[in-house]
Amino acid sequence: MNKSPPAETHASTPWNESDKEVWRGEQFIRRSYRDEVGTKIEALKGTLDVVQYGVLSCDPGRYPLYLIKTRHSDRKKKTILITGGVHGYETSGVHGALKFFEGEVHKYTCTFNFVCAPCISPWAYETINRWNANAIDPNRSFVVDSPAEECREFLNAMKALKLEIHAHFDLHETTDTDNTVFRPALEKRDGVVHEFSEIPDGFYTVGDAENPQREFQKAVIDRVRRVTHIAPADVHGKIIGVRLEQDGVINYPLKKLSLCAGFSSAQYVTTTEVYPDSPKVTDEVCANAQVAAITGGLDYLVSVEPG
Repeated sequence: MNKSPPAETHASTPWNESDKEVWRGEQFIRRSYRDEVGTKIEALKGTLDVVQYGVLSCDPGRYPLYLIKTRHSDRKKKTILITGGVHGYETSGVHGALKFFEGEVHKYTCTFNFVCAPCISPWAYETINRWNANAIDPNRSFVVDSPAEECREFLNAMKALKLEIHAHFDLHETTDTDNTVFRPALEKRDGVVHEFSEIPDGFYTVGDAENPQREFQKAVIDRVRRVTHIAPADVHGKIIGVRLEQDGVINYPLKKLSLCAGFSSAQYVTTTEVYPDSPKVTDEVCANAQVAAITGGLDYLVSVEPG
């Protein structure tokens, strides 16, 4: 766990387009979106609908964008949205979403419709990046006419579906590289110094400060607790600089920050955060924790809603 702050940093001149071009030139392909993600999506076509809703313009042939949907959507059922790979380097979000659709989803299709965007940022997945190819953080960019192509394409696809989202699970990770790589890069890009927060060792969720849904968040945490450990608060009673709302849960103003989990009017929303750098977990445990978060939340919805 990254507890110690890095060497002191100082504000500098924000990047211009040339600086971003230099940064982009330093990125390289580290893994295959087609082989690791695309083949798994293709394999779901036997039982689920797979729809390509766009491509990334930086390499249209390499980066198709997909939605996975349960077949024969019933307008009488409520719709559940699952998103992964908003930050491409957060691996278990992508593979946790796919793992849920490979098995667990079929236990819930009699109750809910499902829509999933398993990897919103495929370029970032391949280059293991938080940002997109234009050095934009997608998870601060879910707004109309977004500067992030990944967000624009996703929002347009969701608008075209004309569905009312009842619950949204947005699957993320918090990694040591948030402090060792991405926070320093953010300071250089913006020319400002950001307050240091240690990386929590364990799973936690981020709820909506305007609509916290405490029992829903608790159900998610309690189910994940069966799979992996829950992140404790730091000595200040906080996780990533935010006061703990309950065990394993903090709240953000999701809409104000233009986060993926805040784009809709869903009654129930949660952003999951897995810690893949813990010596206590494996890649499989991290993916299973994401699945547990979804099933824990779904079982809660089934228990509290009629029908």
